[in-house]
Order: sequence, then structure tokens, then C-alpha cells
Amino acid sequence: MSEMLATFLASTPLLEEAWRLCSIADTTFPGAYLVQQIGSVAYVAFSGRQADPGSDQSRENPARLDAEDGGLFAPLYREAEKPIRVHSGMLRLFLSMYQSLQIQFASLIGKVKSVVITGHSIGGTTASLSALWLLCYLQSMSSPITSVLCITFGSPLLGNEALHRSILRERWGGNFCHVVSKHDIMPRLLFADVVPNHISKIHALISFSHHCMAAPHLVVASLSSQLVDDVEDIFHCVLKDLELLAQAEEPSENVFWPFGSYVFCCQEGAICLDYAASVMKMMYLMLATGSPSCSIEDHLKYGDYVGKVSKHFLRARNFQEEDLPDSSYEAGVALALQSTELVIKEPVEDLCLSVQNSNLTKEVAIRAKDCLQMARDGNKPTLIAANLATKLSKIVPFRIEIEWYKFYCDEADDQMGYYDSFKLKARWKRESRINMNRYKLAVFWNSVIDMLENKKLPHDFHRRGKWVNASQFYKLLVEPLDIADYYRAGKHRERGHYITHGRERRYEFFDKWWRDRGIPEEENKRSKFANFTQDSCFWAKVEEAREWLDNVRSESDVKKRDLLWRKIDLFEQYARKLIENKEISEDVLAKNSSFSRWMEDWKELKS
Repeated sequence: MSEMLATFLASTPLLEEAWRLCSIADTTFPGAYLVQQIGSVAYVAFSGRQADPGSDQSRENPARLDAEDGGLFAPLYREAEKPIRVHSGMLRLFLSMYQSLQIQFASLIGKVKSVVITGHSIGGTTASLSALWLLCYLQSMSSPITSVLCITFGSPLLGNEALHRSILRERWGGNFCHVVSKHDIMPRLLFADVVPNHISKIHALISFSHHCMAAPHLVVASLSSQLVDDVEDIFHCVLKDLELLAQAEEPSENVFWPFGSYVFCCQEGAICLDYAASVMKMMYLMLATGSPSCSIEDHLKYGDYVGKVSKHFLRARNFQEEDLPDSSYEAGVALALQSTELVIKEPVEDLCLSVQNSNLTKEVAIRAKDCLQMARDGNKPTLIAANLATKLSKIVPFRIEIEWYKFYCDEADDQMGYYDSFKLKARWKRESRINMNRYKLAVFWNSVIDMLENKKLPHDFHRRGKWVNASQFYKLLVEPLDIADYYRAGKHRERGHYITHGRERRYEFFDKWWRDRGIPEEENKRSKFANFTQDSCFWAKVEEAREWLDNVRSESDVKKRDLLWRKIDLFEQYARKLIENKEISEDVLAKNSSFSRWMEDWKELKS
């Protein structure tokens, strides 16, 4: 995803246009935003001069999103495993503008096809919240707006890892691009464990940055001696805590966490990363080569960097023949390191680095290379999913053979149908082959569930149409055979009935995937019977109903017999509804199927 985004940004004027509007918003629209339409694209740019979001220290921070947002971001936390937390001050800032933004975006619907939401500094975090809200809003309606892109410049972090995971689950990571200059402290500020005596210093830093945005001619040299000391204190605090976080294996749920893609830019070029752990490490490594003064300068120099980004995105550099890397991967790493200016520079006679600085430079360069390796490894879930798709294609012949078997059974002269043929003829050669195919398919799908539970697959894997549809097709085709095998082997007498005691976990996953796909069930009635019975557990319910029918004949207790009658009656209503809606396969109604024989016995008993 990061490579695609980098290519896209390098080939369009989006970054330059977004920064141009951010600059106007910074100087002209304090505490607000501006909207500009260019063709079919609407730009919404938030000023970096917003109210200080950390001024109210009485609130919990970060705050639970579902407790503060009034349901505006419900799609994000509906399936979240852990509470989503966001910066309370940033959320309040967004909510103070919400009514105005709602009216503004409503007026754009029908006029534009794309929306670019952008912002500098604190305005960038407000832009991120606005983009998240718009994505949630558009998810619930049909809209001509086909794309939403958020571009931020030097914006502080917004939320915790749970927010990051929810954005990945919704497949919205590609909608966010955060541009971060090499030494800018603002996007790194919330990584620090801020102690009370730092709060006033951070307020002073934010206030100074606002003055510089209003008057771009101001330079860092105009800092007071007190502010210089404050910035140095904050710088070292951020650097120390960021190093610890970059090395931590398991983050706290309250720690701020990056999401989306990050474009790191400097004078030599830019690189784009989207793996969160690599983003945090790169944040640290770049800041480690800076100083307190340049950490403020870089927050105000995005105009200088943005103009070079299109020319510098991993641009080809001239290697000496003896320095040419052996592999394309090593060449890519070398180019990326040059783009970050984190290369190992050998000292020369007329510009000799001290031993300490030279060792630091080498250490940072080595760790930067490891960071890029981690970014590649972080994309392994995507690669595993791609390989899994190849394996899926290889098991298609097994599935097709089972489909052929179903067709054969449905057309057979014995009129038993798919389920009963497999249940009663298990020892036949043809059924034995189908049984082997059933096992092979089960092994594949169990491996998919195992990889998903061990987080080896992308967070949004269960939402991808290819896999949702493939798993549903598999379930409708094969689960009737699993049920037949379960009852043929008499397992229901040892364990209990299939649905409660014998159903494999994979089917429960597939049920949830299908329910959560976000597509409403069709209201129109079918014109013909379905190829597969739409309730994959139908035959298990038939087996339970057969037992009820046997028991009601012999039951002497009046209350128990009445309960059995009610269960049987409810099952009949359920089955008739499926038949009326044509949600069953024709084999259910075959003359000698278990269901047809059950219906005959039930009619006889009632009469």
C-alpha cells in the first residue's frame, strides 16, 4: 500500500495543492478551515492555529471514543476487541466544529466525486478526525463521493493501537497520508510520557508555533532563552520515551499509535512507510540525528520539503559500479537510506567527525536498515494472503468434484438426494473419494482460521469479498456432508446433536463473516429453488426433528409430550418457510430424502 501511495503522490499535484491551502488556512483562518473546489475535487484545509487541545487537564486522556462521540464513529468501535481511545482535546476540537462540517459536507454531495481533507500541525489531527467521521458517514449511505483522502503535515498523533486496528479492519488505512519532516517534534510529541511540569512548556511551544504560522517571517532565532530551555527539555523527554516505545514489543492500550501511511521527508528525498512499528522506529531514528532547535524549524518548513517530494520519491541515484548492490531488495534499501539521509558517512580529512558522532551515525544507519527490513516483514500478512489465494485455486478441483457429486445424486434414480446418498453409501468407492475431498478442504479452511487467529493475515481479511464468498460457498456445499458423516457414525449418541456438540469452529467464523459483510439480504423471492440449501445446518435440524418424532410416540409424560409437539410444529413452520422462499435445494424434496420421509411420518402422526 505504501509503495502505491508514494507513486500516486509523486505523480500528482496533491501534496503541493494540499500544502498551499494549509498555508492559507494557517495565516488567514485561525481556529477554522477553508473549503475550495477544484474541478470534481473538494479540498478542506484546517488551520494549524487551533485552540490548544491540551488546555483542559481535568479530563481523562486519551479518552474512550464510544463514551465521548455520540455515536458519530460507531463503525470504528462496533467490532473493536479493546476500547478505542483518542486524544480528548483533539476530539473536543472536532466536535466543536462538527455542526458546521456536517452542513459543509452535505453541500458538497452531488457536486464533487473526491474529497481531500488536509491540515498542518493540530489542524492535521482535526483533519484526520473529520476524514474518519466522513468515512463512517458515507458507509451508511449511497453517495456520489467515491474517494476520501486525508493528508496531514506535522500533525500530532490521534489515538491508540485499537484505533489503528479498527482503521485497518475497515480498510481505510490507504485513506490517510501523514507527511512528517525529519526532525519535526510535533508528530512525535504524544509519544512522550508527559509529566505535570512539562505541560506549561508544551503550551508555550504550541503558542510559539502559532505565532510563526501567523507570521512566517519569524524564525527560531526569535525564541526567548526560557523557551529555548523548555524546548530542549521537551526534546530530550520525547527522544528518550520514543526510543523505549520503539523497542517495546507490546504497547499499552493507552499509548498513542500511528495509523495510515507516513511520508518521511528531508532535503535528500522521501520514503513512505505504513507498518506502524517501522513508523515509530523511523520517528525515533530521524529525531536522534537532530537537535532541539531544528525540531521546531522542521515543523515550519513543510513548504520547502513538499516541492521536492515529487522529484525525490526514491529517485534513482548514481551508484559507483563497485558499490552496486547485489539484489534489487538491497538496492531499494540503499536508495531508501539515502532518501532519509541516514546513510553511514565516512569521515574525511577536512571535515572529520568526532568518534562519538561517527559511532552514532553508524548505529543509526544500521538501525534504519533494520527498520526498513521490519517494514518489509510487516507486510508479510499481505503476502501470506496472496499465497493463500494461490492455494485456494489449487483446491478448486476438490470442490468441483463434490459439486459434480451433488448433481449426480440429485439426478439419481433412487431419489435420495445429496445428503442421504452420502450418509447411506459411505463405503462405496465414489463416496469414499468425495469423503477424501471433504477432508482436504477442511484442512485448508482450518489452516486459514488458524492463521487468522494468530494474526498472520491482514486485519481486514474476513471482510474481503473473495474470502467471504468462497467460505460461504464451501459451507453450503460441504457442511451437509459433515452432518451426514456425524450422524452416520452415531456421534450424536455419544456427544449430543451436531449443532451444539459437533459443529466445527470454522463454520461459526464463516457465519459471522457472512453476516458482517454489510450487504442486506435480498427481499425479492427466488423464481426457482437454490442450488444449495441456504441454511447449511438444515439437515442437522432434520435429524433432531426425527428424534423428537420418535420420542413423542413413546412419551407418557403430558408436559414433555406437549413440549415435543411444540418443537416439531416450530420445525415444520421453519421448513415450510424455507420451501416457500425457495431457499432449499431440490434434493431436500426428493421422494426418498430424510426430510420427505419425516414429513410423511409427521402427517401420519397428526392424522
